[in-house]
Amino acid sequence: MDRFIFSADGHIREPNDLFTGGLPASLQKYSIRAERRDEHLYTMAGEKVIHRLRLSAPSADFSRKSRLGASDLTGRRADMRDEGIDAEIVFPSLGMFTFLIEDPEAELATTQIYNDWHNRFLGAQTDMFVRCAVLPVRRLGNTVSELKRVAAMGFTAAMLPNFIPAGIPAYNHEDWDPVFAVGASLGVAFVLHTGTGLEDVKAEKGPGGAVINYTVQMCDGQRAIMALVAGGVLDRNPKAQVAVIESGASWLAALAERMDEVYEAHNVFVRPKLSLMPREIIQRQVKASFQFDRACIMSRSVTGHQALMWGSDYPHAEGTFPRSNEVVARLFDGIDISEREQADIIGGNAARLFRFQHPKLTERLEV
Repeated sequence: MDRFIFSADGHIREPNDLFTGGLPASLQKYSIRAERRDEHLYTMAGEKVIHRLRLSAPSADFSRKSRLGASDLTGRRADMRDEGIDAEIVFPSLGMFTFLIEDPEAELATTQIYNDWHNRFLGAQTDMFVRCAVLPVRRLGNTVSELKRVAAMGFTAAMLPNFIPAGIPAYNHEDWDPVFAVGASLGVAFVLHTGTGLEDVKAEKGPGGAVINYTVQMCDGQRAIMALVAGGVLDRNPKAQVAVIESGASWLAALAERMDEVYEAHNVFVRPKLSLMPREIIQRQVKASFQFDRACIMSRSVTGHQALMWGSDYPHAEGTFPRSNEVVARLFDGIDISEREQADIIGGNAARLFRFQHPKLTERLEV
């Protein structure tokens, strides 16, 4: 049987007027939009600049014109067929910035506008796509209510910020327990996508900044998982599942072993006490997507191979398009790994996490 390949990282470009056209007049000052000014693309929340991207880099294709499916589903299906990808989960573009809206009412309304549009756009395309909602976080009561609403619509994944904006409880705080309890009861996986919650992902503007700023994004995932594990949120909600996206995955084994080491060495100071070692909680509840970093496969004895999910990051320039076939074909070169583990990493793990069904999935890959 052909291999089943699921990309755990894909993006769609929403209509630029989605939020400006959907928010009521009283909240328009918070609406998210993109504007091109000279050589930069600005992402705005009302009149506040929340992100700026330089467009004039040599040979950079930030327009994504060569990515047929950046906003068109016919083109996207064609690109997926060419890339050998059977299914994918789809994240927003402009909607990634909803976590930076400071007004709770505007944030809730904006996430609902996106979630409703996303459902209309992909709701009839569930043979190839997993829908992922964006959750409000300025009031955790809103987080719970919107989580319940999108679950009733059939969503199996929902985004929380990788980096917690100021004024919101950190992930090691028990205030998050009701959110993770509801997610667990509904079978909705929480997704922490790289860069979300940060006003500026370009912290280093000096020499090496292009490498440093993208590489350091894996640290957001580390800090978030460290807080959720050490703070006891995942331990108290053992059925909750969390996936860190586009931060790579090779750091996960190092984090698990380091946390175990510290938990034992400093046990007298540790609060709260956990029912399992940090590594065991990570193995049970944490997943991470990767594109190229094969070290995560080599260290799967620490995390379990079930923690690993391949993703293409389509249509972004740093992703694997248009050579996903080549990348996937060489992922396991020189690594002693079973066919079952390979199948799980390139498709089965994501399918189970997001409760996705596909004809290529054999009974041995299903729960």
